[in-house]
Amino acid sequence: MSTRSCGRAPAFVARPRGRRYTRPTPMAPAHVPHLVAQIALVAVPLVIAVVLHELAHGAMARVFGDPTAAERGRLTLNPLAHVDPFGTVVLPAFLLLAPLVFGGRPFVFGWAKPVPVDFRRLRPRRAGTLLVALAGPGTNFLLAGASAAVLAALGATAPGPLRWLAELAAASLAVNCVLAVFNLLPVPPLDGGRVLAALLPRGVARALARVEPVGIVVVLLVVLNTGLLSHLVRPVMGFFVGLAR
Repeated sequence: MSTRSCGRAPAFVARPRGRRYTRPTPMAPAHVPHLVAQIALVAVPLVIAVVLHELAHGAMARVFGDPTAAERGRLTLNPLAHVDPFGTVVLPAFLLLAPLVFGGRPFVFGWAKPVPVDFRRLRPRRAGTLLVALAGPGTNFLLAGASAAVLAALGATAPGPLRWLAELAAASLAVNCVLAVFNLLPVPPLDGGRVLAALLPRGVARALARVEPVGIVVVLLVVLNTGLLSHLVRPVMGFFVGLAR
């Protein structure tokens, strides 16, 4: 699980005659309260997004006959049951803090601890696999739509506490768009890989499943070293931002 900030780190400031200007330090002490506010603004919608994402997988699996998530206590709104130490805490914190410290545009994404699903218990199995996989990203799209509705109701110039709520809704919109698009990448073990496997012939799906042990490593290397995810997320965010106008 991920967000963009609205601003960019300051570039070199124009130098009028007779005065010397230098590039501002990215993490001056005065920026610390802003940093804390940025973290809080992303942390709240991120936790909500990943918890409901995983809860949706487990709930849909139960509809199709697999109660594994319920049996293991994962059909709960308690975030501690879903937090993955690396995907929910370490990676998002690093991606958010690094640009704020060194300059640049933050881009955050992450994931929660996967809900256990026994696909052999799904009936019908192929349709169940498809809809269980789509339930998580679908929930993120619904949350992005709800966030757009809040933005539309409050407006971009909401005063006082309502302004903070509007900023939280904007962060939620971005987080959920990034989570949905990231999870729909067609590589196992991501949801997009499950969707692809459910649509492919059985033999091809089994071959695709062999990618799963290294799939997340490949995805992270591509996402962190290219602009692929940003390129895919941009039109999706544009659609939801359009709904908020």
